[in-house]
Order: sequence, then structure tokens, then C-alpha cells
Amino acid sequence: MARLSTGALSAALAVVMVGAVAAPAAARDRGCFGTGSPVSGSSDTVEEARLGSQQVPGALIAAGGFTRFPPRLRATLCSTRSLGAAKQQLKAEGVRLWKTAVARAQGRISMGDIERLDDRPLYWTRLTGTRDIRRWTPRFTLSTAQRDELLQTYEYAARGLASTGFRSGVTRVLVSGFDPYQLDAEIRRSNPSGGAALQLDGAVFVRNGRTVQVQAVALPVTWGGFDAGIVEDAFGPHLAGESRQRADLIMTISQGRRGVMHVERWAAGWRGGVPDNNNEGTPEPVPLAHGWPQPDPAPEWIETTLPHQAMVGAGTGPWPTRLNPQLCEWAAGDRPTGAVTCHDGEPTAGGQASSGGGGSYLSNESMYRSNRLRLALGATDIPGGHLHISALLAFADPAALLDPAFAADRAATIEQTVRLVEAAGAAT
Repeated sequence: MARLSTGALSAALAVVMVGAVAAPAAARDRGCFGTGSPVSGSSDTVEEARLGSQQVPGALIAAGGFTRFPPRLRATLCSTRSLGAAKQQLKAEGVRLWKTAVARAQGRISMGDIERLDDRPLYWTRLTGTRDIRRWTPRFTLSTAQRDELLQTYEYAARGLASTGFRSGVTRVLVSGFDPYQLDAEIRRSNPSGGAALQLDGAVFVRNGRTVQVQAVALPVTWGGFDAGIVEDAFGPHLAGESRQRADLIMTISQGRRGVMHVERWAAGWRGGVPDNNNEGTPEPVPLAHGWPQPDPAPEWIETTLPHQAMVGAGTGPWPTRLNPQLCEWAAGDRPTGAVTCHDGEPTAGGQASSGGGGSYLSNESMYRSNRLRLALGATDIPGGHLHISALLAFADPAALLDPAFAADRAATIEQTVRLVEAAGAAT
């Protein structure tokens, strides 16, 4: 779908309404759904509320061919009679959604009429699922903690965390991408790192006689999701022990500056507090991850160990690939009110982290958390770091879900990201 006119937008929305509105109405007749969770007393999150505030999310679900997933999930919930069954079924539904999105993105199945590299249909479909789990009135007693556990079960599965197993005899590379963000300013926004994750999940390539397998997950753009431990839960199982599931390289990936691919040299142990997808954020040190080991004391900085020279030397395009050596810091004892100094190279002795070269948002924190855990587990033989990929063009057409220039730009950026991950895996 290159362009969606006002009439076509209404038609696409009508398609998704058949599956997404009629089904919950019937479910409510059976006492299965309400407008909020009667157990926890919580309402939709800010992120979930965007589903009903604009037409674009529903149109993207329809354009991607995902209209069957929301009513299927609601029907599953309405027929579930126990907590154990709910957990098992929600995991299965989440895995089904993730694997379908991966197969669609990689061209192994054909769905919808928007191009296959688009990450947005998965994002909005998954968000519909978490909203419905939050609104669900089950046939059995469900505590707030149990509902939260079910939400996490579904979301982890629908983000790929339940399907990161590697086969035997391969070099194992685990990567992460991100959801779209800054959606209040532009509801149509896409994130090429999320699109790259869909392209990379399960990918196998052979370089110089070595077989490399990549597994991928999609991370949320929420401080709360990070506080709940999703980064550690994604990477931790592949950093510990001597298992054949132990990764040979880990890489977090996000959208960065326009026109350049940056391997970030430094991750900072500070979050700047810029609002996330739930419009939340507080400046503070990166919190500890409960349930996982931590270096003591927590490092102010963590330096990349990715094979950045091989990535730069791979000659990928269209954007130049560079090591970004910048960091910003406070003098000892000045955080958070003193003057911040930014420079290239090494941190100052005693200085306190303000931001890495890639900032102090969730991309920086994904590198920091995954590699803080890597260090805590003693996995210093596993290279790790962060790749910031080129930011996408703005939409030229205010009435389009996707325009040709935007689509071409995203495709080129995702393709280069895949090649850079391949270069890193081959150099490991």
C-alpha cells in the first residue's frame, strides 16, 4: 500500500472494525470484557489508548493482514477457565503473532497489502492484545500480580523472547530492535530497528565456511518495561553458563541520527528521563535489574567490544558506518545539577556519566543493561555493544500510511543493518 486516501483509510478501518469491534461486543455480552480491568482497577496505558484515539493503528493492522489476531486472542481469553491454561494459551498466541510477523517480513508468507518490511502492523496488533488482556474479566479469580504475569507472558512471546533458541553447530548472534516511538507527534512512525529485527530473526548465513545464526527480539520504548527486566530477561539466558544456547555475540540496535550508522563506543549508566511511549520518564541512574546479578559498584560507563573495525570495513551502504567515541559527563559529585562536558575518547577519572554517544534514552540503556549483565555473569569473551542506524525520512504525504520515498529509505536502512550484523557475526 503506497498511499492511503481518506476514503481508503475509512475502508481499511472498516475491515479491522469487523474483527476488532464486533468480537469484543460479543465477548462483553458473555461478561468477558469491560472498559478496564475490574481486578486491578487499572485503565489502558497511554500507549494502548492511542489505539482508540486515531484511525491509523486500525488501518495498519488491516493493511498488514493481522485483523484475525485480536478476535482470536479475545476468543481464547473468553474460553479460558484457569490461570495455568491462560498462561499457556497466551504464550502460544504471542509466539504465533511473532512468528507470523517474522514470516511475513521475510517474504515466506503473503499477508495484507502494505509492504513486508513494515514493522508497524505487529506493533499495533501486539498492543491491542495487551489492552485486551488488561480489560479481560476471567471466569476465575485473578489478582493484580497474576494479571501482570499474564501480560508479561503474552508480551514476551509476541516480542520474540520465547523463541530465541539456537540450533547446534552455529555461531550464535542475538540482537534486539525497538518499537516505534514519539507517536504523539507522528502516529504513523516506524522504527527501522524493529523492521531489522524481523528480518534477522532466525536468519542463517555462511561466511568463510562458518555458519552464523541470528535470533532477534523487539524491545519496548518504555522505562517501565526496562525496569521490569525485559532486557536482562532477553539476553540473560544466552549469557550464562556453558550451554549450547550461549551467545557468541550480542548487539542492541536502535534508530539514531540521520544518514549514518554508528557503533557506539560508550553506554552511560544514566537515564535522561525523556518521555517514553507512556509519556513517563525520570532522570536517574539506570536502576538495578531484580533477579539478575549486578556488578558492584555499578559502572558509570561500559565500552563496546563489538568488532567495529570489521563492521566499518565491510563497506556496506548507503550510509557510512563509524565508531562513535563521544561521551558526556559531569565532574565528580556534580550530577545532576552541574555543568555537563562532552568529548571524544576516554571518560575522565572520577567523572559521572550523563550520556553515551547515542544519548541517554532507551537505546543507550539497552546497551548498558545487556552489557552490565554480560559483565556480571563473567561473559567477557562474548562481544557486545550497540548499533545506531540511520533515522528515517519524514512522510511526504500527510494522507499516506506509506509513501514510496519513505518505503525505499526504510528498505535501504534495514538492508544495511542486516549486512552489518552479518559482518559482526562473521568476525566473531
